[in-house]
Amino acid sequence: MLVLLPPSEGKASSGRGAPLKLESLSLPGLTEARAAVLGELVELCAGDEDKAREVLGLSEGLRGEVAKNAGLPSAGARPAGEIYTGVLYDALGLASLDAAAKKRAARSLLVFSGLWGAVRVTDRIPSYRCSMGVKLPGLGALGGHWRTPMAAALPEAAGDGLVLDLRSSAYAAAWKPKGEVAGRTASVRVLHAPTRKVVSHFNKATKGRIVRSLLTAGVAPKDPAGLVEALRDLGYVVEVEPPKGAGKPWMLDVLVDEVH
Repeated sequence: MLVLLPPSEGKASSGRGAPLKLESLSLPGLTEARAAVLGELVELCAGDEDKAREVLGLSEGLRGEVAKNAGLPSAGARPAGEIYTGVLYDALGLASLDAAAKKRAARSLLVFSGLWGAVRVTDRIPSYRCSMGVKLPGLGALGGHWRTPMAAALPEAAGDGLVLDLRSSAYAAAWKPKGEVAGRTASVRVLHAPTRKVVSHFNKATKGRIVRSLLTAGVAPKDPAGLVEALRDLGYVVEVEPPKGAGKPWMLDVLVDEVH
């Protein structure tokens, strides 16, 4: 099972670890594309600060993120699972998983990123600020920049098992499963049951809880139908929209009244 996650906007500090080594990251087919984004981002942020803030969509209060990006080549690196914070990652609680669940997380979780493309939670990265919606002056829109290298690297990472897609729309645009891989992909939406609407907090927290539940239970469904059964066994209310044709993903709605 491969679980696709969005990153968090907020991130923990880089810490005092050894600096990033691009060649050490998972999915080596993305190395060249990563180097291109990193190089332009660092150059942008080392120059005109106001221009960098405008390109990155940062408020005045986040001005310090520009200097942080400029120092990425020498910044300390930590496991991505420690860098990403926020509602989804708080609910997932990687640090508090038992040893077996942590091993499953290392194998199955893939976090999408405007800067790195996608990384495993064990990949060591520095803290940064660069969303998938950014349009860099030289490379252009990052969603488009990542599509070609992702199209080559991600099917291999997916293997022959289930792909559980929990990404937000901006990150989903960087890689859309096609063909046979799409047929064993399940995209999950979380709805507030009383209103049947997507509510950000319910959505993020519940997705984190879903992943934690699967990892803790040691459940690894082989296909979308197996995922539906597993989630229902774990106590989730799931509505299913099977694919409307060959090469289309399954669509799952998880209904929640409240998040504990």
